[in-house]
Amino acid sequence: MTNSNKVTILDIQSKKERKQPVTMLTAYDYPGALLVDEAGVDIILVGDSLAMTVLGHSGTVAVTIDDMLHHCKAVARGGNRAFLVGDMPFLSYQINPAEAVRNAGRFLKEAAMDAVKLEGGQEVTFAVQAIVQAGIPVMGHLGLTPQTAAKLGGYKVQGNTAEKAKKLLADALALEKAGCFSIVLEAIPSPVAEVVSKALTIPTIGIGAGPHCDGQILIFHDLLGLFDQFTPKFARQYVNLRPLMVDAFKSFRQEVESGVFPAPEHTFKMKQAELEEFLNSE
Repeated sequence: MTNSNKVTILDIQSKKERKQPVTMLTAYDYPGALLVDEAGVDIILVGDSLAMTVLGHSGTVAVTIDDMLHHCKAVARGGNRAFLVGDMPFLSYQINPAEAVRNAGRFLKEAAMDAVKLEGGQEVTFAVQAIVQAGIPVMGHLGLTPQTAAKLGGYKVQGNTAEKAKKLLADALALEKAGCFSIVLEAIPSPVAEVVSKALTIPTIGIGAGPHCDGQILIFHDLLGLFDQFTPKFARQYVNLRPLMVDAFKSFRQEVESGVFPAPEHTFKMKQAELEEFLNSE
């Protein structure tokens, strides 16, 4: 049975046309998806950022397509309203069109995603075209592209010279022409993001790209203060749950060690006669 309240590509496109900001958050598991969905966020991205925030890698390159599908399946069970996008990991779409389509198809067939996201500009339009022609919606990603951060010189601002800004605009237009329904703009100057957003008919979703994009995305763990090993300038922390969680874990350890937990209200009893029968059988 379909969900009549399910967010669609038409809803997302309509928001740009009505100048209503699109909201997008990452989620990596069932409980996370439930929470983001309950908050009414438009799009849930199962980002390859899970390589760092969930799996403990130093970057996104190490995550595999099987890793991504595993987490996408969990998110799909909890995200019933939001539009679901799965991140295609490094080397799952760059080799040839046939492999790109096959891997993208797995996100829909096996993991119940609504669309896929891939990084890059004109150099990946061959993959975008092939995937879209196969009937799979594609979200693009320009600016700071974590999968190729080493080539970009690290996690640095992109498009910050006239030449680079022109290239970024050309890439965005090429992705739109190839069939992308939306593009994430990461870590680029706000004026550049504004020009790109106005030049496109499809929505832009900003992360560190200023207020003029058609929507905004943040990482689940950054927003909640759960991941402090790397905090980009553009990440806003709405609540710091990490110390609260550590305190709760410490309280549990201390109560177990002192014998306070479990208390009588946390235990189960049995009828005296049954207990005596059990004890007498020993």
